[in-house]
This record gives sequence, C-alpha cells and structure tokens, in this order.
Amino acid sequence: MAKKAKTDTMTIKLVRSLIGAKKDQIATANSLGLRKIGDTTCQPVNAATQGKVTKITHLVEVTEA
Repeated sequence: MAKKAKTDTMTIKLVRSLIGAKKDQIATANSLGLRKIGDTTCQPVNAATQGKVTKITHLVEVTEA
C-alpha cells in the first residue's frame, strides 16, 4: 500500500515591497518572518498560516514544500 505524499509545510517568499501596505498587512508579514523582499520562510500548513497568507496574498509567493 503506497503512502500519500503529505506536505505539511509551505514555503512563503516576499516578492513585493511592504512600503505602502496597510499596517495590519505589514504586521502579518512580520509575524511570518518576512521583512525584506526575497525573504523566505517555511511555515506549517494550518488554518492560521493560511489566513495570514490570504491577507497578504498580493505580496507573497507560496509553494508547497
């Protein structure tokens, strides 16, 4: 029986500047560990992380890791 490949982390990369973004969007990016363009972080796939990514989806690039 083959196991399914379960991806339990996602890689998030900041691709757009936080200059001009709303304060809550900047705070969300900072809570994910994203401060400069090009910063990447690996986060667990859960409801909290997906909510944060949804809030700043126009600033980041997400890949399954």
